[in-house]
Amino acid sequence: FCVHTGSVRSLQYGWLAYMLGERTTPRLKQFSKIFSVDGNLASGKGALAQKLADKLGMLYMPEPDTFYLDKMTQEKGPLPVEFNGMCNLEKFYTDPKAADGNSYRLQHWMYTMRLLQYSDAIEHLITTGQGVILERSPFSDMVFLEAMFKQGYIRKECVEHYNEIKGISICEFLPPHLVIYVDVPAEEVQKKLKQSGKSYLQNVPLAYLKSIEDCYKKSFLPQISGTSEVLAYDGSQAQDVDKVAEDIEYLKFEKGPWLEQDDISYHHMRMLVEDKQNVATLTHIPRFLPEITVGAHEYDKLYFAYKSLPGKKYASGYNADIGDKYIWLK
Repeated sequence: FCVHTGSVRSLQYGWLAYMLGERTTPRLKQFSKIFSVDGNLASGKGALAQKLADKLGMLYMPEPDTFYLDKMTQEKGPLPVEFNGMCNLEKFYTDPKAADGNSYRLQHWMYTMRLLQYSDAIEHLITTGQGVILERSPFSDMVFLEAMFKQGYIRKECVEHYNEIKGISICEFLPPHLVIYVDVPAEEVQKKLKQSGKSYLQNVPLAYLKSIEDCYKKSFLPQISGTSEVLAYDGSQAQDVDKVAEDIEYLKFEKGPWLEQDDISYHHMRMLVEDKQNVATLTHIPRFLPEITVGAHEYDKLYFAYKSLPGKKYASGYNADIGDKYIWLK
C-alpha cells in the first residue's frame, strides 16, 4: 500500500553538516536513551511511561495509531483510511476474521507506524540529546502477530511475510536501552476492557489477551533481554513511579549495541532516520499477498485521489488552493 511522507519531512542533515563538525556524542547525558514500556492492553503502561518521562526529563511518545503518518506530515486532520493502510482497528476487534484481510493489513501497517515512530525517537535522541520513552516498539510488535495467528485471525503466509519484512527492517535499528514490562493478568485486562468507554473493546476474547501475555513472557522478553535491560512490575508496582525511577538509577546499561556507537555510526544512523521514505520502504517487499497487495490500477486511483486533496498537488508552499502565495519565490 501507499505511504505518504510529504515534503514536510525533507532532509536537513547531511555529509556537509558532519564535515563541518556536527557531532552527537557531546549531547549525550545520563538519560539520553530509548526506553520502551510494554504490556498487554489496558495494563497502565501509558500512564507509567508519561509519568516516568516527566520525572526523568525525557520525551514521552504515546503509542502510535493508524493515523500516525498524518501527524508526521503535519496534516490538519486525519486523512481517509485509503491513505492510512486501508485498515481499521475497530473492525479488527469486532470482526477479527474479516474475509477482506483487515487483520493482517492492520498488523503490517502498525509495524510500519511503530518503525516510523521509532525512527522519530532515535532522531530526537541523537539531534537533541534528550531521551525518549515509548509505549511499545517495533521490537515488541510481534506479540500481536503471534496472538493473531494463534487465534486464527491471520494465515500462515501472513506470518511468513511479516517475519520477512521484520527481518530486513529491524536490523537497521538498535533496540531500546531498557524495556519495562507491566505484568497484568489477562483476566484483569479483560475486566478493564469491559469497563472501557470504547464499545469495540468490551468483547475482546480472553484467549487473545492470554496469547499476547504468553508471547511477551515466552518470546519477547527472553529475546530482548540479550541486548536490553529489562524491568518487570505488576500493575500496582507500576503505579509507584518513584520506585521505578529508583530502579532505573541502579541499572548500569552495560550490554547491547548502543555501547559500540561513536560519532561516525551516529552520523549514518541520523542519515537513515531522517529519511522517512527510506524507513517506510524497508517494510515493503515484492511479494504477492492478497491481504495487502494493491494492483496497478488501484494504486493509480489512490495516487491521483491523494494528489487531488487540498494542498497535495504540488510540494509544500506551491499550492494556491490552500492559500500559498508568491509561489514563484519559493
